[in-house]
Amino acid sequence: MPRVKQPKEIARPSRLKLMLRRQRRMLKPLSLSIVSFAIVMAGILIVHSAQTGGTAARLQKAFAKQIDLRVTDIQIEGRANTPEPLLMAALGVNKGDPILAFSVSGARDRIESLSWVEHVAVERRLPGTIWVDLKERRPFAIWQNEKKFVLIDRDGEIVTNEAVASFVDLPLVVGPGAPSHAAALLDTLANQPDLRARVAAMVRVGERRWNLQLKNGITVMLPEGHEEIALKKLHELQVNQAILDRPLVFIDLRLPDRLALRPRAPGAAVPATPEPHAADSPTRRAT
Repeated sequence: MPRVKQPKEIARPSRLKLMLRRQRRMLKPLSLSIVSFAIVMAGILIVHSAQTGGTAARLQKAFAKQIDLRVTDIQIEGRANTPEPLLMAALGVNKGDPILAFSVSGARDRIESLSWVEHVAVERRLPGTIWVDLKERRPFAIWQNEKKFVLIDRDGEIVTNEAVASFVDLPLVVGPGAPSHAAALLDTLANQPDLRARVAAMVRVGERRWNLQLKNGITVMLPEGHEEIALKKLHELQVNQAILDRPLVFIDLRLPDRLALRPRAPGAAVPATPEPHAADSPTRRAT
């Protein structure tokens, strides 16, 4: 007769093991909370330490004194118009200075406050090089307002009032409100190169429309908001009647269905175009 195997008895866990299992289940959420808290605190510590005067900055300066790495080379790229003395003063470091004590972020903020600078990248390249890459703002026109001349960029922002006379080939815009509207008019004139070559200055009138002051003394009065149509009409008049070569005081194109002209009196002087001049001191970007 075959033997029947008796089922093995399943050992029950002791009270101690049961208690330990319960405690582990209770401790798991607590452990996760502790780890999360530690990560957050570590992040806060890192951010605080990275700030000027923080723990990391103090350790960095102490480390720099110990290993004595010094600045041996300063490389600057992209500088064309930014005055070098102003740039070096803003950089705030000289050859021989401890390189690890140099603040990259501080130098970047100071350089970007210079009026010519649109953007700058500053790097510390060990063992001894400071590298600076400038993107300068491009002068777009000269703005005359209240007998003062400054350079402006395409957005109408002031670049500088220094050495303006070095940029006499740029267009001249005159009057309050001219900078913010100059780009649109100049883009329109770019389609009329023959006319553009005759323009000495673009004068903003009442902060709402333009007059063109030509080199031969004629003032062309343009309508508000319809400059392109008026300039096309003026081009046709020049092609068919050589109107810009006549001795006129003004050509009034403000009305779409009417043309007004005023002849210049015999022997009358041609109005002079204002000449830009350099200001006494450089400017910084407004903050």
